[in-house]
Amino acid sequence: MDKTVVQQTVRQLWDAEILPSLSEFIAIPALSPNFDAGWAEHGHLDAAVEHLRRWITARDLPGARVEVVTLPDRSPILLVDVPATQPGPGVGTALLYGHLDKQPPVGGWSEGLGPWQPVLRDGRLYGRGSADDGYAGYAATAAIEAVRAAGGAHGRCVVLLETGEESGSPDLPAYLDHLADRLGQVSLVICLDSGGNDYERLWLTTSLRGLVSVTVTVRVLRAGQHSGLAGGVVPSSFRIMRALLDRIEDAATGEVLIKEMHAEIPADRAAEAAETVAAAPGTIRSAFTLLDETRPVLSDEADMLLATSWRPSLSVIGAEGFPLPADAGNVLRPFTTLSLSLRLPPTSDAMASLRALTEVLTTDVPYGATIELSRIEAADGWNAPPLAPWLRTALDSVSDEVFGSPWRTVGLGGSIPFMGLLAARYPDAQFVITGALGVDSNAHVPDEWLHVKQAERVTTAVAHILAAHAVR
Repeated sequence: MDKTVVQQTVRQLWDAEILPSLSEFIAIPALSPNFDAGWAEHGHLDAAVEHLRRWITARDLPGARVEVVTLPDRSPILLVDVPATQPGPGVGTALLYGHLDKQPPVGGWSEGLGPWQPVLRDGRLYGRGSADDGYAGYAATAAIEAVRAAGGAHGRCVVLLETGEESGSPDLPAYLDHLADRLGQVSLVICLDSGGNDYERLWLTTSLRGLVSVTVTVRVLRAGQHSGLAGGVVPSSFRIMRALLDRIEDAATGEVLIKEMHAEIPADRAAEAAETVAAAPGTIRSAFTLLDETRPVLSDEADMLLATSWRPSLSVIGAEGFPLPADAGNVLRPFTTLSLSLRLPPTSDAMASLRALTEVLTTDVPYGATIELSRIEAADGWNAPPLAPWLRTALDSVSDEVFGSPWRTVGLGGSIPFMGLLAARYPDAQFVITGALGVDSNAHVPDEWLHVKQAERVTTAVAHILAAHAVR
């Protein structure tokens, strides 16, 4: 394979083909189903799938089958099946994954920017879904095309783009069952929904935290009461909620108190965390824009990295039952609702954690208040298998030739349920979880942006890995 041609092909595709189409994709408000109850009627997810389908169909991929797959009452997926360059006994299927659904727009975008407004500025493509992770389908397809253009070989490749990842991939197990025979024996999984701590090297995600989330409502009254009359007699729903939260988390330290939500940190992952910090010192500490004199919970960067990848944590991500301060009267409110999101160590049992959390929230409730649980979700994390020699060699080579810096690993604090599903289904597969996201790419928040050159380099790296997979 002519490596110069690979690089040239990728660059040309990004400049002439991908950036214009990806910009059009950003303009589609394809909210994930959890954030758009009427997604089927609104048609934005279908529009995003159709947009990518048209673009991929126009690519130079002989024999490729591009198909929209839809199961009843489930959001669609786009499946691209590209036959191996050489017939005969294969090396298994390379499954390349991405998603087309998006997080909500969220207010507070900088002047001149907006969630559905693509803006290319100083090598950054701004807009919702640019980095997380609308570019993935383009990059995966371009990598396959580049291998072919350079005279290289690749095994059978299947690009799978789902539309529910930001909702926890609830429909994916059904699709994997439906497509099991068609996918065949997957021996390599490439996921482009991740990234790393800088834009100078290839980053490999070696673990993903699991997730348990639940919306908790504490009810004490059928209707609100004057706080001067009821206060001190009727228990405050907020105070009861505080007491329940204290069962989950130490308010002074942030430590999660539910033992089922903890797991031992493997020695190799602790060592990798130290190597990651040494490769990009200061990155973790400076990744978050703390306000004024606010200090982080931890002071050591390696501990910070392990805290975001191998230790459980609680975030309160939503609330209901509170009027805006300007509208607040002297009322003892009838209920308090909080949405709780707990990230779990990669090897912890999400269902066991959910059962423990449910017991904590519903047993011996102060004052016998009514507790309602809704929007319940549990997803296991993932810990990568050891790298095969052929893949380690390929990573070393591409790091030297494309990035000029050694590759490094990172444990990701977020969750990609798809990885756990595939690891269980294909236990002998190798996993390359990577991408163009950086710690400052603003995924899920205002001013999301894609580092275009890093995305080009990642695309080139995927091409090299596919070629190595074909001759392993």
